Amino acid sequence: AARRAAEVEKVAADINAKGGRAIAVPTDVTNSQALEALAQAAVDDFGKLTILVNNAGGSRAMGPLTELSAKDWQDCVDLNITAVWAATIAAVKRMTEGGAIVNISSLVARGPIPGSGHYGAAKAAVNSLTETFARELAPNIRVNAIMPGYIPTEVMMAALGVADESGLPALAKQLAIPMGTFGKPQDIGAAVVYLCSPASGWVTGQMLPVTGGH
Repeated sequence: AARRAAEVEKVAADINAKGGRAIAVPTDVTNSQALEALAQAAVDDFGKLTILVNNAGGSRAMGPLTELSAKDWQDCVDLNITAVWAATIAAVKRMTEGGAIVNISSLVARGPIPGSGHYGAAKAAVNSLTETFARELAPNIRVNAIMPGYIPTEVMMAALGVADESGLPALAKQLAIPMGTFGKPQDIGAAVVYLCSPASGWVTGQMLPVTGGH
């Protein structure tokens, strides 16, 4: 699920072509009705819902908190906090056989982020939601979060002012990532698989950093 239909349709087609099974559901996570429809689509097509990954997030607004507009603040809250809460509520109502929820937080939740304080505060709130949902939904539903480090996604590159991939090597050196490279989406995907699998059956309420040691 994502806002851009063409992108999710391509991902679903790739999964189906490789022998998996997927459906594409264009979804704006800031719309609670769309989240309800998404959760129900999973049940209708697959027969049940057992896993939710809250992966939508970000903020293109940058600047000191004292200069942030009320709209930019609210947009960040709607996308990064309210959507996580609303999607979890929509999924939990349908997780009749138990399940696992993974929230994608961020390393910025750990401390002050001048110029992006609203986003850091939102991700800190995601961690708090993760811990509380984990307590409230145990033992049938496990809830954990992943805190990614620097991964050159479209949103991160825009936030750091990198125009294209040619600027990444210099930025990686500047950031001094211990593992020596930026992360990849697959690094986060592997952590999600762990947190949704029986291998993490006694893990809940945890924030897992996947940061290359940063």
